[in-house]
Amino acid sequence: MPVADFATYKQMLENAFENKFAYPAINVTSEITANAALKAFADLKCDGMIQVSTGGGKFASGQALGDMVLGAISIAEHIHRAAAKLDVNVVLHTDHCPPNAVDTFMVPLIEESERRVKAGELPLYSSHMLDASGLPLEENLDLSVPIYERMAKIGQVIEIEAGVVGGEEDGAAGSEDTPDDQLYTTPADMVRVYERMSEVDGVYMFAATFGNVHGAYKPGAVKLRPKLLKEGQDAIKAKFGPDAKFYLVFHGGSGSAKHEIEETLQYGVVKMNVDTDCQYAFSRAVADHFFKNYDGVLKIDGEVGNKKVYDPRSYLKAAESAMAERVKEACYDLHAEGKTLAAVTA
Repeated sequence: MPVADFATYKQMLENAFENKFAYPAINVTSEITANAALKAFADLKCDGMIQVSTGGGKFASGQALGDMVLGAISIAEHIHRAAAKLDVNVVLHTDHCPPNAVDTFMVPLIEESERRVKAGELPLYSSHMLDASGLPLEENLDLSVPIYERMAKIGQVIEIEAGVVGGEEDGAAGSEDTPDDQLYTTPADMVRVYERMSEVDGVYMFAATFGNVHGAYKPGAVKLRPKLLKEGQDAIKAKFGPDAKFYLVFHGGSGSAKHEIEETLQYGVVKMNVDTDCQYAFSRAVADHFFKNYDGVLKIDGEVGNKKVYDPRSYLKAAESAMAERVKEACYDLHAEGKTLAAVTA
């Protein structure tokens, strides 16, 4: 299937919301990591999301350029071509664009999508995340709403965040010492987000924070309060009517207990970001390969090594497979397996 168009994207979000599952959103930095996500989605008949951050785009362009826009375009073009040969729907998303990178990252990518749409093609990216959560709420929304309006005109979805996700993830907002009271979005804030975002005729996702923290943590280290999501959903229904709802996003899932993930699905989470655990799965496979083939990957004591094991393809294939397995685990955790809409939309 081609990368999901706007109508299919809307249907995916509604399907997840109504059936209480979520799509794994996998951060990638290269064709290899993108291929791992695509393989997992295809193997499990699971629609899914692939996303690129500013740092991921910069890495993908190579050290000679360090161009985050060029890298993000290159990955997206690869995924457009590869996804077209698979029987699942794939959403292309950018992750955690901070306010200071709007003009240098998000806007150039929107412009590329505008050019493509004018030529009768799909947008390059299906959606973008503007992470202005470090700003006061009204400043966050004053920045987000006009960009949302621009994106909606070409059939793109926006994701915004209010409240700070603690920790650090590829330059994302937050820090290890984020005050606890900033890790929780209040129902009043959620009402204000709904009120302002409803000014635009479009579709958006909302990353409300409920104690979630980026990075790798031992189980139990992260203190989540998923009930806040329900309280927010209830608050907007009380003010705006029974049809009011958020398509919610869960950031910083590493270290979360399975039952906590399950609970968020009951309250409208339709997307969960998965990055740290995939990085580890990828790197662990490379480490295993080098430890097991130490005398082959190195030319020791005047020997010539073993080309079959120091050929990058040998360990990068293993890394791709290992990351794909971790993506599959996320699909199972979120109950997304076997739920592709491809058969319906074909």
